[in-house]
Amino acid sequence: MATRDPHRSPAPVPVKPLSIHPEPAAPADLARLVNSVIWPGFVGTTVPSWLDRALRNGLAGVVYFSHNIDPDVPEQLPALSAAIREANPSAVVGVDEEGGNVTRLQSRDGSTIPGAAVLGALDDPEVTAAAGRAIGLHCRAAGVNLAIAPVADVNTNPLNPVIGVRAFGSSTALVSAHTAAAVAGIQSAGVGACAKHFPGHGDTVADSHLDVARVDLTLAQLREHHLPPFQAAFDAGVAAVMSAHIIVPELGGAPATLNPRAGALLRDLGFEGLLVTDALDMAAVRATVGPGEGAVLALLAGADLLCVGNPLNAYTTGRDDEACYTEVFEAVYDAVSSGRLPLTVLRAAAGRVAAFGQWSRVASREVVDFGDGVDWVEVAARACRVDHGAGPVALAGPDIVVTLVDARTGHNMAAGPTDNFLATALLEGHPVCVPDLSLLSAEHLSDLVSAAASQGETVLVLVDSLASPDQQATLAAVAAVAPRALCINAGLAPEGGAATGTALTTIHCHGFSRVSAEAVVRLLNSRE
Repeated sequence: MATRDPHRSPAPVPVKPLSIHPEPAAPADLARLVNSVIWPGFVGTTVPSWLDRALRNGLAGVVYFSHNIDPDVPEQLPALSAAIREANPSAVVGVDEEGGNVTRLQSRDGSTIPGAAVLGALDDPEVTAAAGRAIGLHCRAAGVNLAIAPVADVNTNPLNPVIGVRAFGSSTALVSAHTAAAVAGIQSAGVGACAKHFPGHGDTVADSHLDVARVDLTLAQLREHHLPPFQAAFDAGVAAVMSAHIIVPELGGAPATLNPRAGALLRDLGFEGLLVTDALDMAAVRATVGPGEGAVLALLAGADLLCVGNPLNAYTTGRDDEACYTEVFEAVYDAVSSGRLPLTVLRAAAGRVAAFGQWSRVASREVVDFGDGVDWVEVAARACRVDHGAGPVALAGPDIVVTLVDARTGHNMAAGPTDNFLATALLEGHPVCVPDLSLLSAEHLSDLVSAAASQGETVLVLVDSLASPDQQATLAAVAAVAPRALCINAGLAPEGGAATGTALTTIHCHGFSRVSAEAVVRLLNSRE
């Protein structure tokens, strides 16, 4: 197979007839048309030469990841966005910016905006709209015009490994109300919102970054419990929707991103905007058909914008950023050239990408920037829930040593690895000891915690899954020798007053981010 140059328009290529009414031959600007639906990531804090060439030849835009952002140079990211738009004034510049656990713009220091579970626990749509606007304003200042948020999934499965506190909750009505509010807030800042992950990733027990995820629900159940938040987003005028790599058996055996029946379901609900794929380097696509073939199937299924993914993910080892992009480009180019992918399909997708660009230019001119003026730490503190055990909801006193046992295991792929924001927040007023559990036996941990408690220190145990046997084992070990220790639960809170599985007093903060960590510390200090 001849390699196509994605940066130059080739000579016309004949197209194999699809029927007795064949489409016109592939146009001379086919490379530009193919580029117009591809949305890659890239490495670096400036525009690499391959990306500049592709943008000048019609590349749809880029997705930012944390490695594209230098937090020590505030002007770097706006300058990067300006350079991208100098190469392509219509570029769609996107970023995963949900607030809470998932942030790229504030990835090093943690988000200053509460995440969805915090907002759902507080259940004030006006506050959620303000949080959406704050996200939009952050994006706008960075030169981003598409926030890949909010999460519209209804987290009905408490064992869900990838959604969890990224969702507003497990109630369809609550998630619908807050999804609409978040969309309105983000778009009031002149930035497009992208509701995700259609048709609903909330009832899975697999992470589609790492495996093929299934939703074992009937279509009727999906319509009743998981589609209404997306309908609420449509009614709120959401600019874009992101598809999920999930299998819904009643729709067939292909993941929704690659499934024409899922694409038809979306359009049948009345959405006419931009349909974005979840990243094509995730296992549900990468480990099955591959990103190139996945791109072709996604377009045939009704997708408009092909999110290539993060070139620094561990599972892209062996390929650089340009190679990740080129794989998708060549697959789509060859599919059009062979007649397998009709030009009408590609042009329709490119038209919706262009329509978003036009919407973005108009929306950005209509914004009145009055800031948000909200004390987000206070908002996050009000959302905290306390389940009382033996210990007080307070630090032992000012300047007292805090032993912080970080019992969390692994990290959410969507959020990525983060610093211990709780330790950072505590260090503002207290010496903090964070033992390395990987170096301690259970016996040594018990001895350390027992000694700390006997010396009057405050002992905190940080968890993010009360359903995790390993985390529960750590909680039990601490409770046995320090019953007045406090559990800080950054994961899902049990519903309806259900038991936490630990005798320790537990503060449920509904997420792990800078703002939630500071909220917990403010709560503890206010009760000294």
